[in-house]
Amino acid sequence: MPEQRFSRETEAYLRTYEMILEEMIQGMTEAELSDSISHNFIVQMIPHHRAAIQMSRNVLKYTDNDALRQIAANIVEEQTRSIERMCEIAEGCGELRNSARELAFYQQRIDRIKNVMFYQMNHAGATERIDCDFMREMIPHHEGAVRMSTVTLQYPICRELRPVLERIIISQERGIRQMKRLQQQINCRRL
Repeated sequence: MPEQRFSRETEAYLRTYEMILEEMIQGMTEAELSDSISHNFIVQMIPHHRAAIQMSRNVLKYTDNDALRQIAANIVEEQTRSIERMCEIAEGCGELRNSARELAFYQQRIDRIKNVMFYQMNHAGATERIDCDFMREMIPHHEGAVRMSTVTLQYPICRELRPVLERIIISQERGIRQMKRLQQQINCRRL
């Protein structure tokens, strides 16, 4: 966290965000991978989605902006459903095996996406404007999910996972557009 002093409310928001981010990074990097891309996507995306839910619940404690409250509520609802669906299909999807070559190229691409996302989220910047901070943190989070889903669709995966990935792309691209519009409306300057 920067040397700058923040209000007690902002400090509490940032402490929670940092804890969520740390848990997400640990969950995604320490996920137990197998010889199934379908399995590997699921075990890396579940901690990613859990972080989005926790981040949204965190901002809901502090914001009175109705548009942002709706965005955060949508994230909680959509990503909770997505986690439930991934848990339902995880065992069956894990049975579809991929070649060592596919697995190596896939994970290399996913790791690059994760590292960019982790960096951007770690360096989103902190201000006294929690609403703006949240969007600067959540946009790269959503962009990471879209990129990971797009890459995964390029490989042999179980058919039940395909619609999950497509929903992630659609819902999170919509969320990115909504947050970018709101950033302009409430004048969130880039740091």
